[in-house]
Amino acid sequence: MNNQKLHFFLVDDDPAILEVETILLEADGHRVTSSTSSVQALDMIKAARPDCVILDLIMPGVDGFEVCQQLRNDDDLKDLKIIFVSSKAFTYDRNRALEVGGDGYILKPIDHETFTEEVLKIIDTRMELTYWGVRGTLPVPGENSLKYGGHTSCVTIEFPKGEFFIFDAGSGIKSLSNHMLAQKKARIDAKIFISHPHWDHINALPFFVPLFIPGHEIEILGASHGELKMRELISSQMEGVYFPIQIKEFAARVFFRDLKEESFEIDNIKIETQLLNHPGNCLGYRIEHNGSSICYVTDNELPLESSPYFNQQTLDRLINFVKGTDILITDTTYTNKEYKGKELWGHSTVEQVVNLAHTAEVKNLHLFHHDPDQTDDDIDAKLAIAESMLSKLDSTVCCIAPKEKQQFKI
Repeated sequence: MNNQKLHFFLVDDDPAILEVETILLEADGHRVTSSTSSVQALDMIKAARPDCVILDLIMPGVDGFEVCQQLRNDDDLKDLKIIFVSSKAFTYDRNRALEVGGDGYILKPIDHETFTEEVLKIIDTRMELTYWGVRGTLPVPGENSLKYGGHTSCVTIEFPKGEFFIFDAGSGIKSLSNHMLAQKKARIDAKIFISHPHWDHINALPFFVPLFIPGHEIEILGASHGELKMRELISSQMEGVYFPIQIKEFAARVFFRDLKEESFEIDNIKIETQLLNHPGNCLGYRIEHNGSSICYVTDNELPLESSPYFNQQTLDRLINFVKGTDILITDTTYTNKEYKGKELWGHSTVEQVVNLAHTAEVKNLHLFHHDPDQTDDDIDAKLAIAESMLSKLDSTVCCIAPKEKQQFKI
């Protein structure tokens, strides 16, 4: 999508804004038409039939909401993308813009370095999956982790309309924090899904800087543990004896939500959860959007069939949960050889995961949550085992071992 050259129609009563947006889009090779009159723009858009309309919200005569509604009522423009660019940062206005048919919402003042990229992300209807940490248990910096990275679990999914999901807050969330701050967004609205509260999945949360900046809104979701709710689970690790800054120092609007096995929607994004085979309450997540799906399943133990702890019913539930998913991100901490003596530690082997992915007809398998003693070469070896097994099975599953900051469109 980013290589495709598009025709944009810009509508804003401020000529200076139109000039800047035109320069940025044309510099990327796109064609631009513009108008400072929202009234005149309606007929001009219907005649020009551009790929995308970028319009201001507050304009004299006809405001952006009305322009969007009228365009959406035209059957000849059903494939038209509409993006609002406005100085109004209120959640109400953003939500209303999307409800009347907008495909995205960008805040003014626009960032000259990221504006075109933001626009193209909205036009591209796919999810963007990014890895910020792929290790398990504890970070492993050094020469043996240069290829795949040494940070612990953190994965993000960004959606075309701006929804931003973060999965786990291992040490990788610090790199994510640096990335988000570099984008200079006036408002960050994110949801952090915690799989479980073991340290390698939550202990870098206090280093996620947007939590300490007023104006951002962040919801933290995950499974409670008995009477311990998500708020208590997160705040406990920040008590004075463990950490110098307490949860009350958060300056952003921070909300907590306790999850169980359930299915719900956020902005037409379906989220399904399932309890995994791991000490305590650990949730796997299945995210479905626009006909595609991603499953985040870590940490989870798949006992060998020869083990007294093997349970076919548990395996069948997991197979059904990840069935046919486009990307399965899952715990492949060990090989079968390494697994001996580590039963009931709550982690799986690459061999067991390959069988799971093949049986569940997964499209892409991503090896994840590597043991801290494993070097880059060891991860390469696990990938080779997986590829060999899939070849022998004549499987359609495609398998990779993702690296930090590697991105995928789905």
